[in-house]
Amino acid sequence: MELIDYIIKILIDKKATDILLLDLRRLSPIADYFLIATANSIPHAQALCDEIELRIKHDLGLLPHHIEGYNPAQWILIDYIDVVVHIFLKEVREFYGLERLWGDAPQKRYVE
Repeated sequence: MELIDYIIKILIDKKATDILLLDLRRLSPIADYFLIATANSIPHAQALCDEIELRIKHDLGLLPHHIEGYNPAQWILIDYIDVVVHIFLKEVREFYGLERLWGDAPQKRYVE
């Protein structure tokens, strides 16, 4: 949970909104957790991604396995294997509805 706690703090510090943790451990082999957040613009989404990558590398010594969607940055995925971070623009998040797709997963919302 240390990685998740670090990422949530970064997202809150950098003004991401609608932060949601989905616990997929009993539902999928893809990842243990999805951490979903909303950015208010493309530059904001990219800044969130950059800050997560930089601070996790510096503080925890971890590099993401993969980053996808940095350009055009409407949906950025940062894959830390057990934890996958999804940073969305609001309308893209609503369109894809990961919360609905994984509706059986235990959820925890974080207040900014």
